[in-house]
Amino acid sequence: MLKCHTLIVISLFLLLIQRCRCEVYTAMVDLEDLLDTEHVLIDTVENYIKAEEQKIDLLKRYVAIYQRQQKKAREDAQSYLSNPINAYTLVKRLTADWTQVEALVNTNMNADTLANISYVKQNMKFPTDEDLNGAAVALMRLQDTYRLDTSSLARGELNGVKYSAELSAADCFELGRQSYNNGDYYHTQLWMEEAGARFKREANETVDQSDILEYLAFSIYKQGNVALALDLTNKLLELTPTHSRALGNKVYYQDQLKGQEKETVKRKGDDESENIPINGPNYDDPFGKDLYEALCRGEVSTPVEVQAKLKCRYLSRDNPFLKLAPFKVEEAHLEPDLFIFHDVMSDKEIETIKRLAQPRFRRATVQNSQTGALETAQYRISKSAWLKNEEHKHIADVARRVEDMTGLSMETAEELQVVNYGIGGHYEPHFDFARKEETNAFQNLGTGNRIATVLFYMSDVVQGGATVFPMARTALWPKKGTAAFWFNLFPSGDGDKRTRHAACPVLAGSKWVSNKWIHEREQEFRRPCTTERPPEHLTA
Repeated sequence: MLKCHTLIVISLFLLLIQRCRCEVYTAMVDLEDLLDTEHVLIDTVENYIKAEEQKIDLLKRYVAIYQRQQKKAREDAQSYLSNPINAYTLVKRLTADWTQVEALVNTNMNADTLANISYVKQNMKFPTDEDLNGAAVALMRLQDTYRLDTSSLARGELNGVKYSAELSAADCFELGRQSYNNGDYYHTQLWMEEAGARFKREANETVDQSDILEYLAFSIYKQGNVALALDLTNKLLELTPTHSRALGNKVYYQDQLKGQEKETVKRKGDDESENIPINGPNYDDPFGKDLYEALCRGEVSTPVEVQAKLKCRYLSRDNPFLKLAPFKVEEAHLEPDLFIFHDVMSDKEIETIKRLAQPRFRRATVQNSQTGALETAQYRISKSAWLKNEEHKHIADVARRVEDMTGLSMETAEELQVVNYGIGGHYEPHFDFARKEETNAFQNLGTGNRIATVLFYMSDVVQGGATVFPMARTALWPKKGTAAFWFNLFPSGDGDKRTRHAACPVLAGSKWVSNKWIHEREQEFRRPCTTERPPEHLTA
């Protein structure tokens, strides 16, 4: 009777849940739904334990871990999931950890309970192995961008602020394993070393030490330190003398040290493919990633001589209404001109936009420079939706406000794009406009290039999430209700290379933005073209 009741309750609950399997790590709102999935799964396992009166100690420990995290999350789900470590461990609990739970329970579990779990996995939002890998890669991105110490990150600290419970040795091991699967031996070493350190301090072991040593030895070998790889392999063989891969690798490492096969380094114990380059931080481009990440960390500020020329003012544009309630405008940079409009989106408008956008969220795309087609990319991690003016008064009000703010026509502007960033969500340096060689971009619209961008910040962000302009050496930090505005094109119609910008990874918090991309057509009399061309080195 209890089993039947459980199945009925789950079935009724699932009628209210939208069926979706869609890259949950890419948006914070999808991660919130995983808490409901986890809650139902916990109840299912608990009911089984009570009904069968089985006392499986290891299974109970998993349930206790889930319950502890679920309680913290239910107190403030938004705050809980805004922490990338909590978001990662949530995905891990429902992928790698849950696989182990199923294996344990399956040894003597009745068909009804297995059916309940299978039904939940098929009908509720449930993360995939891709989500686990994406969440792990996101933590690596945060670690590199913000130069986070591995041990501090494992303690739940982000830039010195304690946000969450510590990671276990198994959690660190899984991060290292995901890095290994991606061919990222640099991070594999970092997280396997941390897993090893935590293994020594754990009263209840969460991972096999031999597994840690095997991954650690091979990742160090792939980075060129054969002697240390051999030393770690010997330690592994002390624990497990009959370990077949370790025995083979030991001989191979010894041969390497003796000078054999010095010219060609081949992978041993894997697929014999050629050596993969080390994936450490890349600082080769002095005007690219290095400066971009420094701006994200707040280590680079706008030069004093530039700041001295910046002003704040009220803007009315000879508009009778704006004479009574002018815009508050702050100059963030000159040449290129970057403006911040304060208090231009109300809380009610923000809530309406979020509510309308959320059901339509899809993985954010970028435009292929060759074909013009839209496609997903690892350098843009978020989910987005598009809203039309006629869908709600608040959407139309925002469009009219953008026209008042910019003095540009909205006749050919794109729909309002709404974006929510997931774990470590970011968008690497890019242009909003189509460059000279991108001849197919916006061809189907027939409205010309993107002349300007207005970017609304719909949430405050605890840490990270800045919009940075490397060539201007300027960072704009999210503040709820504000909007950034800049022209993407010179008056001549040439693309302004200085507007290349990026959305820094969200370190802690949830980032919501929306934007209006304004096109050239219908702006002929509002921003007249000129025949004067800008210097070639400033165009793209």
